[in-house]
Amino acid sequence: MTDDRPVVRIDIVSDIVCPWCAIGLAALDQAIARAADAVRVDLAFHPLQLNPGLPPEGERVSDNLARKYGAGPDQARAAGTRIREAAAEAGVDLGARPDRLYDTFDAHRLLHWAGVHGGQPALKRALLDSYFVRGENVSDADVLVAAATRAGLDAAAARAVLESDACAGEVRAAELYWRGEGVLSVPTMVLDGRYVIPGAQRVDRLEKALRRRAAEATTA
Repeated sequence: MTDDRPVVRIDIVSDIVCPWCAIGLAALDQAIARAADAVRVDLAFHPLQLNPGLPPEGERVSDNLARKYGAGPDQARAAGTRIREAAAEAGVDLGARPDRLYDTFDAHRLLHWAGVHGGQPALKRALLDSYFVRGENVSDADVLVAAATRAGLDAAAARAVLESDACAGEVRAAELYWRGEGVLSVPTMVLDGRYVIPGAQRVDRLEKALRRRAAEATTA
């Protein structure tokens, strides 16, 4: 039987160590499930690193907030409370929330490679699980290969990507493109290249956006 539901493409610009990206994706997954009677969704993930160039051991979250935003302990605790409340509302498990941030360039290289091989959404979720639930260093090659394996990708091929400079140029070009399009924060979702949804949004708002776009596509 032919599936007549329109397909909506969603480009998601995000990072691995951003809690709002994990929360936003969880909310989007729920919205997609709710709107499944009306629409099919094609997801594509794109890089925007929040903290490029961090050392291999990463950086404490509190030190990062102080360095970048001048945030003191009270502000950091308030930010953590907002994140935990939003995560609970979206039903997403952030674990104990890691206290360190890591460079994510290699993770984005692996995501680009997975996009070519059809496993990008699964790898994105596996990487978020590695960082937020497992508390792992997502700049470590062994951690990244393990995430690729859980996502159903070939471990040897994933390690070969990481041991080379494969996809490095593509990741840098993608970051430049999205920054040139005015995307300076994550997550940012773009529906069918036309409708921009910034930040982590509520499930009901995302469902409404999907249904509206599906109706527009049907009547076009």
